[in-house]
Amino acid sequence: MFNSLKIYKHKVISIEIVCQSLSNLNYNGGQGVDEPGDFAQKGDTLELFPANFSLPVRIEWSFDQISKIYSFDKNFTEVLEYDLLIIVPFYKKTHHYVSEDYPLEGSLRIKAGDYVVHAHYGIGRFIGTKKMKVKEKQEYFFQIEYADNNRIYVSKENAHLIQKYINLGIKKPKLTKLGSSQWKKTKEKVQKGVRQYALTILKVQARRKLVGGIKYPKDSKWQKKFQEQFPYRLTPDQKKASQKVKQQMQSSQCMDRLLCGGVGYGKTEVAMRAAFRAAASGRQVAFLVPTTILAYQHYVNLQRRMNDFPLSVEMLSRFRTKTEQKNIIERIRDGKVDIVVGTHRLLSDDIKFKELGLLIIDEEQRFGVEHKERIKTRRAGVDVLSLTATPIPRTLYMSMVGIKEVSLMQTPPKERLSIKTRVYPFSIKIVKKAIRRELRRKGQVFFIHNRIKDIAKIAKQVKNNLPDIKIGLAHGRLPAAEIEKVMLQFVDAKIDVLFSTAIVESGIDIPNANTIIINNANNFGLADLHQLRGRVGRRKVQAYALCLRPHLDKIKSESQKRLEYIEEFSHLGAGFELARRDLELRGAGNILGKQQHGFVWMVGFDFYCRILKKEVDYLKEAFKM
Repeated sequence: MFNSLKIYKHKVISIEIVCQSLSNLNYNGGQGVDEPGDFAQKGDTLELFPANFSLPVRIEWSFDQISKIYSFDKNFTEVLEYDLLIIVPFYKKTHHYVSEDYPLEGSLRIKAGDYVVHAHYGIGRFIGTKKMKVKEKQEYFFQIEYADNNRIYVSKENAHLIQKYINLGIKKPKLTKLGSSQWKKTKEKVQKGVRQYALTILKVQARRKLVGGIKYPKDSKWQKKFQEQFPYRLTPDQKKASQKVKQQMQSSQCMDRLLCGGVGYGKTEVAMRAAFRAAASGRQVAFLVPTTILAYQHYVNLQRRMNDFPLSVEMLSRFRTKTEQKNIIERIRDGKVDIVVGTHRLLSDDIKFKELGLLIIDEEQRFGVEHKERIKTRRAGVDVLSLTATPIPRTLYMSMVGIKEVSLMQTPPKERLSIKTRVYPFSIKIVKKAIRRELRRKGQVFFIHNRIKDIAKIAKQVKNNLPDIKIGLAHGRLPAAEIEKVMLQFVDAKIDVLFSTAIVESGIDIPNANTIIINNANNFGLADLHQLRGRVGRRKVQAYALCLRPHLDKIKSESQKRLEYIEEFSHLGAGFELARRDLELRGAGNILGKQQHGFVWMVGFDFYCRILKKEVDYLKEAFKM
C-alpha cells in the first residue's frame, strides 16, 4: 500500500495530526506556501501546496472536523472547491508499486452520471454519495452502479481506487459485471499490451543514451554575464528548470526535455540560457517556431540579449527575401551563424548545419506529423528542448509515469494578475465599451476575428462606431513585409486596435496591449482560447479578455461548455485544468497508436496510465535504467 493522506469534507481529524502526516510525506512546514511541498498552519486553517497541484489549497476546520477545502490564487482568492484531496508524497522518486492503486491525480472530481473506474471492480457509473451508518458512525460513501444494476459502496478512505473514466472521444464503455472474471481478464490483456509499449519507449531512451550527447563545460564568465542581464528575478520553477537543463547539457547524455507552463511564465528565458550555453561553446542552435510572427519576436529578443557578445543570430521565415535566405543558408552551412530562429523552413532539405548542438522547439504540438518525422532525423546526438504553454494531458501523464522528462513551470511572476475573462453575445456596444476602457488608460487592444474573408468588414464596422481610433489589419494572406510593418506599428503604439486572425496566437508579446476581444469564440478550442488570452496580461496591469459568441441557439452544446470553462478557469495556472477539460470534451485523437487506443477504451485513460506507470517502473528496475 502506498503512503498518502486523504483529506475530505466532514472528516474528523485534528489539524496537528494532519501537519504531522504532511511532515511524514516530506512536506516542509513554515510560514507560507510559495512552492509545491510547503504547508503552513494558521490557527484553525491549514495552507498546503500539494506536489501535483498547480495552486495551493486551504483547509478549514470547525472544531476537529474539516469544514471546507479549496484552492486559492496569489491574491488569496478562492478558485476551486474540493470534496476530497489525495496528498501524495512530495517530488518523490518513482518506485515500483505492486498494483495500479497509486493515484496520478490529487483530487477526485466526479458528478452523478459519470463513468468511473475502480481499480479492483472495473468500469461503473457513479450514482452519487450516500450517508450510511458504520460502527455507530455516519459516513458518506460513493455509490457505483455496475452491470445488471449491481452496486458497490466505496468509503472516502478508499477514494484513491476510483478515477473518472476518460475515453479519448471513442464510444461509451461497457459496464463491468461484478462477481465475474471479466475485469481481471481485461486488466491482464491491457497489461500485456502496455508492457510491449513501455518496452518500445524505453528502448528509444536506451538508444539515445548509447549515442550520447555533447558535454558542455561549466559556467563561463560569459554565461554568468548573460544570465545577470536578465532584468527580472527568476521564479522558483525557472530556477529549477534552468538547473535541470544545465545539468543535462553538462552531462554526456542527450537531453530531451519539455518545458511546460503557462503563457508568460518564463520558458523563453530558460531556452535562451540553454541557447547561449551551446552557442558560446562553439555549437549551433536551431530555434524552431510555428509562425513567422513568433519567429520575428524571438529573433528580436535574441538579438537584444546577445548584443554584448560576438555571436551571430539570424532568422529564416517569410520575412526574409529569397536572396537573404540564400545568404543565411550558406552561412549556416559554413558555421558562421550561431543561432538561427525559423519556421518549418528550418526543416527544408537545403538546410545543413556545420555543428548543430541544440534544437529548441517552441509549441512542438503545432508541428504536423511530417515535420516531426523530419525533426527526428536530425535529433541523433543533439540536445532537444521543447516548449509549450498549452499542457497536453498525455504529456503530463507521461511525465507522471516516468517516461517523459518534463519541467512543469507553475509559478507565476510575482506581480502577475489573473486575466478577467467574460463571455458575451456579440454587441457593438460591448466592443465599444471595452475598447474605450483600454484606451482611457493609454493601452492597446487585440481584436481577433479568424475569417480572412470578412475581417476587413468587421474592422470597418468597429471603426465606424469609434472613428477616432487608429486600427491595423494582420492576417496570413498579406505579404510578409506588410505584416511586419503592421506589427512594428502595433509594437510602437502607433495602432490602437489590431484586427487579426489567430496568427498572433503563439508568443507575440505586446506589454501595452491588455485587452483582447475574441469574436466568434465558440469556433475556437479551449487550448486556442487559452493561448489567445495569454497575449494580454503579461505585466502587472489588470488585463481583460472578452469572448464574443452568437446567440446560444446557434452554437453547439460542446462549444457552450468550452466558453463556460474559459470563463470559469481564468485564474493563474488554469492551463492544466483547461487541458483536462478539453480532453474530456473532445478527446485527444489517436495519441497512442491504434492498438494502445483500444486498450484505453477498455480501462479508461487514467487507469491505463496507472498500469503504464507500473510497467515502466518494473522495466526500469529490471534493466537498471
